[in-house]
Amino acid sequence: MKDSFSLAQLAQELGADLRLAPGSDSNQKVQGLNTLQDAGAEHLAFLASPNYRRFLKTTKAAAVLVSEEFAEECPVTALCVADPYLAFARATALFDTTPEAPIGIHPSAVVHPTAEIGAGVSVGPGSVVEAYAKLEPGAIVGANCYVGEGSLVGAGTRLYAGVVFHHNCSIGAHGIIHSQTVIGADGFGFAPNKGSWVKIHQLGGVQIGEDVEIGANTCIDRGALGDTVIGRGVKIDNLVQIAHNVKIGDYTAIAGCAVIAGSAEIGKHCLLGGCSRINGHITIADGSQVSGNTFVTKSIKDTGSYSGALSFADSSTWRRNAVRFGQLDQMARRLKDLEKQVQALSQKSGTDD
Repeated sequence: MKDSFSLAQLAQELGADLRLAPGSDSNQKVQGLNTLQDAGAEHLAFLASPNYRRFLKTTKAAAVLVSEEFAEECPVTALCVADPYLAFARATALFDTTPEAPIGIHPSAVVHPTAEIGAGVSVGPGSVVEAYAKLEPGAIVGANCYVGEGSLVGAGTRLYAGVVFHHNCSIGAHGIIHSQTVIGADGFGFAPNKGSWVKIHQLGGVQIGEDVEIGANTCIDRGALGDTVIGRGVKIDNLVQIAHNVKIGDYTAIAGCAVIAGSAEIGKHCLLGGCSRINGHITIADGSQVSGNTFVTKSIKDTGSYSGALSFADSSTWRRNAVRFGQLDQMARRLKDLEKQVQALSQKSGTDD
């Protein structure tokens, strides 16, 4: 990370058309990012949605990432790009504040002699790397992590402090797993036996593709037979539960507190909203969008947007509606009786005529 970039450097890095405001200098330094309304003279801001257009005319930013549509309205230097939000995302990498991990194995880490450690790897204090595990070049294992026997951490992938990565699991290159996430714990499998339960040992692993990011406190269980599979470029938020033998297609994004039951198959480029619940042993078509708090109980065969949550209301209205919801079956029977009565009256009226 650099401390600052000139406007000219930012334009080059972001592929932007630099349009200097009167009196501005392309060598002016920018030291960080901020919103239109909070930016100061040292910041780069961005306008990604017309909803924030009202803040553009009063911004104090050094420059603003804008589309051609709003460039003329920008009172400060404009960095014109086709997609301001995408350019903003790339700018965050330029100003990233994440501390660099020191190369090498900390003296307090425990690394098994048979583990394969690539060039430029960092293993933090208190971490354990078990037998036959492989850390590819540039991998980072933060403090107090656990990498189980025979597991693979791909090149440049980072495990933040406290990650547990159980045996016979793998993640591809350039991934990120945030703190306290557990990969490869046993899936929930038990056979009933005369009033008790017999554990079904989980014999598979977890296979995670390249460029995957997994949030904090998420759990991805190992497969029972065969592996749980997370595709390339998948993004998973905090506090997500992914059960055994789930398959998630490439570039799908899953928001916080979602739950995916065992053996469900999620297609590519899907979006699952926060607190969505996906039933086990079903499939969701590529490109589908599931709104937050939706309970998907059966397969989605056609790409589309799906919702199933009740909207909120004031408490008294919600309570009345909750009571009515419990009376739907009774109301349906009454409606059916009324329909029969109306039909009988219509037939009688026709006979009288």
